[in-house]
Amino acid sequence: MNRLVGRGFQPITSLTKPDGTRWSVKEKLLLGLTPQDYMAVQMRNPFNWLLWLIYAIGLPVLVGRFIYGLGWATHGSYDYPWGLFLAWGLFTMVPLSASGFMMGTTVELFGRKDFKPIERLGLLNGLLGYLFAVMFLQVDLGQPWRLIYPMFVSLGPAAVLFLVAWHVATYLSCQVAELVPAYSEWMGLPKAKKAIKSIVLGLTVAGIILSTLHQGALGALFTYAPGKVHPLWYSSTFQWFLFLNSAIFAGLSMLIVVSTLSKWFLRWRCDDNFKQNLDQLTVGIAKGAALALITYLVLKIIAIAHDNKWEYLFTGWGQWYVFEIAVGVIVPLILYTRAVRNESASLARLSAFIAVFGIALNRLNTALITFNWKLYQEVPHWREVVIVITVYATYIVVYRAILARLPILYTWKERS
Repeated sequence: MNRLVGRGFQPITSLTKPDGTRWSVKEKLLLGLTPQDYMAVQMRNPFNWLLWLIYAIGLPVLVGRFIYGLGWATHGSYDYPWGLFLAWGLFTMVPLSASGFMMGTTVELFGRKDFKPIERLGLLNGLLGYLFAVMFLQVDLGQPWRLIYPMFVSLGPAAVLFLVAWHVATYLSCQVAELVPAYSEWMGLPKAKKAIKSIVLGLTVAGIILSTLHQGALGALFTYAPGKVHPLWYSSTFQWFLFLNSAIFAGLSMLIVVSTLSKWFLRWRCDDNFKQNLDQLTVGIAKGAALALITYLVLKIIAIAHDNKWEYLFTGWGQWYVFEIAVGVIVPLILYTRAVRNESASLARLSAFIAVFGIALNRLNTALITFNWKLYQEVPHWREVVIVITVYATYIVVYRAILARLPILYTWKERS
């Protein structure tokens, strides 16, 4: 598509064509191309070939998981009930999706309209991250048709999982509603957009409450197994607060990463307003991420001091912990600080990629690698790895498809 736009092709940005007639839904889905041209564009993209290879291998394995059960696809046991499905799909993707409530708060509640060009991208990142976290959860639990049971039938209001389930479900609904204006513009439904705009402040406040509660509740889940998680990654007093605080810089960093990838690979869909303001917005987001990182680092030190766990730092696991903190927290903190001081968007983007790696490493360490550290090291089954890659590939496909069509990276025009 970048090549077509370079040759003069005009992507759809309004309801009407240059001749005054309206675009049909089919034409919008095909990005204004004929079916033959659209397929030719897809075939020329080498990334699509990689996706087809992933699906050719992964879809049969995914179907086999539901036919033959969880034991066929994972090494799950009573010792390791949480495998890669939850360690990556839930505990990692949820903090990386925290950009939704933060951008909504920044623009709608605090009135920072200068962040408006990137607000919808933050909301979409939050929506899809939570949606596919639920998908990973369903792959792990099986029987997706019984999803309503723990929420409506077999109630457990004293359980943290009950809290997380309801918060994720209601927050997901808020995020869907917040993106209705983008969909209504694309489909030509002005009344739906007006209705959401009238309650956007309430949706934003609800998103803040729900998101902060379940981000902390994910950390509180580990209080069920205080003797299983390594002491350096567990603190009964600070666990929920560490998860909440780390989600702030994780969500902001992921937003920088996604906006950077959009600028690189979907440049044809980014309008001048997005491209011209992106560097300034990236530096602004980096300020918030740097503040969250220094807060997180101080909390980690306080947690170790409070629980008096200094001796663990001089063990093999302690060296791994120091590596996580050094690479995943201190390095991006320094880079973010220099990026803000020098107003360098490129340095902020490098820091964001490192910070995303750091939060992913932290969640995998907490939920999988250091889990049952006194017993044995769990190695995920190859089928489990294939399924995770397949579901995440679907996440990328859906993400790219929405960005290519809905007014997320560009401003919708009333007329052609």
